[in-house]
Amino acid sequence: MLVAEIARVGHSLVRRVTLLIMALVEAQHLTKVYDANDAFGRSTGSGLRAVDDVSFTIERGETLGLVGESGCGKSTLGRMLLRLIEPSAGKVYFDGAEITALNARALRDTRRKMQIIFQDPFGSLDPRLTVEEIVTEPLAIHEELGKPMLRQHAAELMGAVGLEVSALARYPHEFSGGQRQRIGIARALALRPHFIVADEAVSALDVSVAAQIVNLLKKLQKDFGLTYLFISHSMPVVRYLSTRIAVMRGGKIVEIGDAEQITSNPQHEYTQELLRAVEE
Repeated sequence: MLVAEIARVGHSLVRRVTLLIMALVEAQHLTKVYDANDAFGRSTGSGLRAVDDVSFTIERGETLGLVGESGCGKSTLGRMLLRLIEPSAGKVYFDGAEITALNARALRDTRRKMQIIFQDPFGSLDPRLTVEEIVTEPLAIHEELGKPMLRQHAAELMGAVGLEVSALARYPHEFSGGQRQRIGIARALALRPHFIVADEAVSALDVSVAAQIVNLLKKLQKDFGLTYLFISHSMPVVRYLSTRIAVMRGGKIVEIGDAEQITSNPQHEYTQELLRAVEE
């Protein structure tokens, strides 16, 4: 009995250590091909490889910055990690489980832990809903909570993103772009996720407002224990926020490494071009 109990405890400790050191997100050979159609809408049998055999990991608590020019496949890659877009090939692992193999019901449970912040703060919020309805919608879907508890959660989320509780009764059109993005961030935080894809989350904002949002994301990462994939075409923003940086071009990751190494000693010619463009 004692030996069995020691073995059980030992196995439990090994599992805990394994989970702590295991990457939170892992992409294995992810590929996305979009079929090309002719003028009559018929498949031509060829297609665009938006993402081409990409593999990488994102460690717990870090920010992986994904940088590259528009159209290189960054957003497609980010959405495949969340299974908002189905990959043509490859696998995605989240917290050790292959989510590309999950059925709809199992994926629903996993989605609580994975969220996205969209690029457009004007188009990503339903104009017919109040802010309270927007930020509590995920809770209403995934949890059985009464209105008082939903409102309490909503008020806490407003405080977390730097908005007044009075904002809950208003509609998206009554806010500026930066405020709307804060509302979108509050919605993403509602279920207390572990992983957030920030897809060009500041590119539609003025420079000063974008800086405020980036600093907010940094604070929230510490307060909520978040892991980020931060997608951007701006190397300075990525350099400021990221632990590591992956450089993407033509559907492939051409270089990945620590933020300091990538920005001070880039190895790939395209990375060097991105950094020279910042200096000019």
